[in-house]
Amino acid sequence: MVNWTEIDRDAKRWIAEAGEVIRRSFSHSLSIQTKSNPNDLVTNMDKETERYFIASIRRKYPDHFILGEEGNGDQVTSLEGIVWIIDPIDGTMNFIHQQRHFAISVGIYENGEARLGYIYDVTRDELYFAERGKGAFMNGVQLQPLKEMPLEKALIAVNATWLVKNAYFDQSKLVSLATSVRGTRSYGSAALELAYVASGRLNGYLTMRLAPWDFGAGKILVEEAGGVITTLTGAPLDLLQINSIFAAPPALHAKILDQFLLDRSNGK
Repeated sequence: MVNWTEIDRDAKRWIAEAGEVIRRSFSHSLSIQTKSNPNDLVTNMDKETERYFIASIRRKYPDHFILGEEGNGDQVTSLEGIVWIIDPIDGTMNFIHQQRHFAISVGIYENGEARLGYIYDVTRDELYFAERGKGAFMNGVQLQPLKEMPLEKALIAVNATWLVKNAYFDQSKLVSLATSVRGTRSYGSAALELAYVASGRLNGYLTMRLAPWDFGAGKILVEEAGGVITTLTGAPLDLLQINSIFAAPPALHAKILDQFLLDRSNGK
């Protein structure tokens, strides 16, 4: 039988230890490399932090699987068993340029079902945590159920890039949405933006492309706070693929999906 209390305790301890190492790194020089393009950055701390999680998990839970951003985990092709989905530093560009607005993101799934999720804002020392069926928390205090917000008073997170250069979605729809809400924000960390939706700091978040390690923990947080998270077409998320993402409280999610995102010309 799976001891989820023990797994939770270990995950929180490893996250706290990794966060302390990252904070100590602020005074040291970083080794910075590019991945798919000049703006897709990775540092030695990304790699070292992921290796730390992998070593810790494999030592304590050798039968668990690990899907990590930096590729040091397993070649996960199925969500059977217990799978840890890890982004060691979500918001690497912020980490490099600002030393803030980045997070450690850890989601734990069992046979495809979300069980535990953690998003740790390292510089603010804020740990967002959710357990399936038990709610969402920040630093041990349970988050209040999400409140619905009228569209015209909503604060939505969307990267401005998608409003001016977007090969994935109809830009005009996104521009129309951005000009219909009270305001838009972009924090440069998908994990934090999803945590902000779960905590009510944001009323919604949408983006064109996120990998599983970007939203694996945030998905649990949003759902346990009473929100809805889907693709921009309203489809369920695929934890093994790149997805578009749209998260918001239920009524606002339905309104934005119907009014701005779905393609009525094609009956979608």
